[in-house]
Amino acid sequence: MLKRLLFVLLLLGLSAGLLHAEEAPRAVAIRTGRLLDVRTGELKSNVIILVRDGRIVAVGQNLRLPADAEVIDLSQATVLPGLIDAHTHLTSDHRSYGYHGLGLSTQRQTLIGVAAARKVLEAGFTTVRNVGATTYEDIALRDAINDGDIPGPRLVAGGPSLGTTGGHCDENLLPAEYAHRARGVADGPWAVREKVREVVKYGADVIKFCATGGVLSKGDDPEAPQYTLEEMQALVEEAHQLGRRVAAHAHGAEGIKLAVRAGVDTIEHSTLIDAEGIALMRERGAYLVPTVYVAEYIMEEGAQAGIPDYGLRKMRALMERRDPSLGAAFAAGVKVAFGTDTSVFPHGLGGREFAAMVRLGMTPLAAIRSATLVAAEALGMEKEVGSLEPGKQADIIAVGGNPLEDVRVLERVKFVMKGGRVYKNEF
Repeated sequence: MLKRLLFVLLLLGLSAGLLHAEEAPRAVAIRTGRLLDVRTGELKSNVIILVRDGRIVAVGQNLRLPADAEVIDLSQATVLPGLIDAHTHLTSDHRSYGYHGLGLSTQRQTLIGVAAARKVLEAGFTTVRNVGATTYEDIALRDAINDGDIPGPRLVAGGPSLGTTGGHCDENLLPAEYAHRARGVADGPWAVREKVREVVKYGADVIKFCATGGVLSKGDDPEAPQYTLEEMQALVEEAHQLGRRVAAHAHGAEGIKLAVRAGVDTIEHSTLIDAEGIALMRERGAYLVPTVYVAEYIMEEGAQAGIPDYGLRKMRALMERRDPSLGAAFAAGVKVAFGTDTSVFPHGLGGREFAAMVRLGMTPLAAIRSATLVAAEALGMEKEVGSLEPGKQADIIAVGGNPLEDVRVLERVKFVMKGGRVYKNEF
């Protein structure tokens, strides 16, 4: 009798499990007031987005909804694809300038990343690329987000950036007796190949390196190239062979051209790009990630925010020539992918980049495309994100106004869905 009872209970349990496994996930229907089609630039009225199992299954004006669909009313909003930021540093922040940053452990930086990930997601950025961490804390952050342990955007993680001894991607604040160098330092073609392999071994999705000096690093020149063409070619070849795209930090014109000739996928900052560099980028199909607002933040608020004097001096020198250079690149049709460099300014304020890009000559629609369609292509994720189309991830945001008339409404995102899950709804 007992054996028979156990057998029946086992069958009932298996049946319940099978029924649960076969049960279709509940559909979500989003009723929009206006939907921005980023491909056509058209604002469409009264469109419904149907979501199931984290993906968009239909987009249209007269959709027949499943009887059990959960309805989200965004009829007073403008709906767009989730935004993409191709240049972030989630595991550091605006309190980490100069010598203060030396007091932050890897563990502390990881926790900074946990807080930053939530802020960035709630600001409407559902996908970001982290181009530079001290070690591999952004890899841990990515994995925790993917496992559902913490909220955050889809994270393309780079681990430590590669750089030359004494360059922008080295640590130059400590005196010689410490004999310290940053985790990504490698000199010479074979050394950079080995370093690429190491960074990929420990989980990097993308390889970032410093092709010129920088602003917030001590003792180097933003205009001076770092790495020879031979070293850059070896780095890019190794990364591409391992299936990783390459991002190159570059301010000066010569470093930009060396990096493009070496075959990099994206140029970060590109502050002093010249006509030859613009032509090369168009010819090779490289993407420009301009990080416009961060320079304005440093100039306007840097001294009060604690940016060291050497950084302020270098930024002032670059800003005298930046606007015509970037403006010319925009006008020439270089492919521009949106990036903010958040951490230099507070996380969660990345939406300010849109107005900065418009001030340099972009239309609001072009700026929005840079953070959706173009950024998705730059990251190799165009089949997953970047537009509101059937089959793609249900990464959806909404704002209260019309971003084509006032792009600054993207600084105040009120609704955020990532992968079909709502993380913010202020409507």
